[in-house]
Amino acid sequence: MAVNRLLVLSWEYPPHLVGGLGRHVYDLTRELARRGLCVEVLTTGRPTDPPEEERDGVRVHGVSLAEAEGRPFPIQVSLTNLNLLRQAVLLARGPGPPFDLIHAHDWLVAFAARLLKHAYRLPLIATIHATEHGRNRGIHNQLHQHIHDCEWQLAYEAWRVICCSGAMRGELTHVLAVPPDKLEVIQNGVAQPSDRSPAEVEAFRARFAAPRDPLVVYAGRLVVEKGPLVLLDALARVRERHPGIQAVLAGAGGLRGALEHRAGELGLAGQVHFAGHLGEADLDLLYRAADVAVFPSTYEPFGIVALEAMARGIPVVVGDTGGLAEIVAHGETGLKVWPGSADSLAWGILEILDNREWAAQLGRQAAAHVRAKYTWERVATATLEVYERVQTEWAATGWKQEEGQKDPLELIGPRVFDRWSVVQQK
Repeated sequence: MAVNRLLVLSWEYPPHLVGGLGRHVYDLTRELARRGLCVEVLTTGRPTDPPEEERDGVRVHGVSLAEAEGRPFPIQVSLTNLNLLRQAVLLARGPGPPFDLIHAHDWLVAFAARLLKHAYRLPLIATIHATEHGRNRGIHNQLHQHIHDCEWQLAYEAWRVICCSGAMRGELTHVLAVPPDKLEVIQNGVAQPSDRSPAEVEAFRARFAAPRDPLVVYAGRLVVEKGPLVLLDALARVRERHPGIQAVLAGAGGLRGALEHRAGELGLAGQVHFAGHLGEADLDLLYRAADVAVFPSTYEPFGIVALEAMARGIPVVVGDTGGLAEIVAHGETGLKVWPGSADSLAWGILEILDNREWAAQLGRQAAAHVRAKYTWERVATATLEVYERVQTEWAATGWKQEEGQKDPLELIGPRVFDRWSVVQQK
């Protein structure tokens, strides 16, 4: 069966990005829209954002986070989900056919997704990009448990669960008890980079390094599982052979203060540059300016940032874990090192810096591999196949919204929206 109108729920969407999830949703929905689907994205926004706009054929609806600010994080998420829910119901009232499917990305939108599924009796697809158990190597406190429970409920309610790697498939089976026949592995894609002039790249590089200084680049959230602390320790070892080494850490996160302190302890304060969150244009230039891009994660469901560097022909060194282990062929399209080991990471960086011709060949092979395999066209085709199978299965069940059924706002209003008003007043 054909899918015509799709509702997508995602906590982040450009220009508001935290990690790879928002870019994944953006590129996937844009490609689906190119194929003729009516795609409506519900996401979080800021007071200065337009409440509704069309981007590359995708209709994007932002709900404000203002009323949730200053509250404990679980309350922020609950209030925002209620706003997402209200907006979705209003969209469903509008002209045109109702939604055919709901596609939810991660636990932050699980509450709204589950209620919409039952209110409209529609199949729910869930993409789970990471788990709380994986990020923290277990469940250690009440917040971890709350998030874990939300992830489990989303996976339980979903008709199909999509994940991005074989490693995540195993994790979801083990950690969330998702049945194997309910799981679909669809690896991420990466947008092909446009051309940039050598002068642009050289000017950008000059902000961080002299022409002869090696430049190491890291892009990602500044959190423990992404390995930035290990990177600093590795850089101290690399500096013994390359005294002029410079490094740029692009990204934001709660670990930044600790990283700045550690860089000072290691005597790297003038050689490690914290660039913060970079827009797409600057991140593109940063990758191109690098001699080596480093992604030393100890937990990584996929690693879209590594693909972005590889697509530009930049040699990469990655932690041999999760999705990174699946997308990099050691010695062919990059180097893999022991996760959490500064000595192993330093070895990988030095192999690239000390063997420039071979490293350039690695980069060329990586770029060709990415062009051949990791395209959003492939991701969209695989995702549409899942949609159509689910739509056919759903149609055969008879589980549909009944004629004359009350408006979902009326059905769930006394239970949900009255509570929403009470919470707002507290």
